[in-house]
Amino acid sequence: MKCNIRGEQSSSAVYGLGFVGALVYYIANAESFWIGVLGILKAIVWPAMIVYQALEKLS
Repeated sequence: MKCNIRGEQSSSAVYGLGFVGALVYYIANAESFWIGVLGILKAIVWPAMIVYQALEKLS
């Protein structure tokens, strides 16, 4: 039995668009191949970096 929550689909779409945007940004600004690979990894974890920065500014 499958049960979907409506908010789950919209948050996945927002994360997906954010991932693509971050990926394009990091790849476009990469100066070398390995910086591009690092950009791909950063694009995957960008929400965690945003939360970390927000919590750092609040404390």
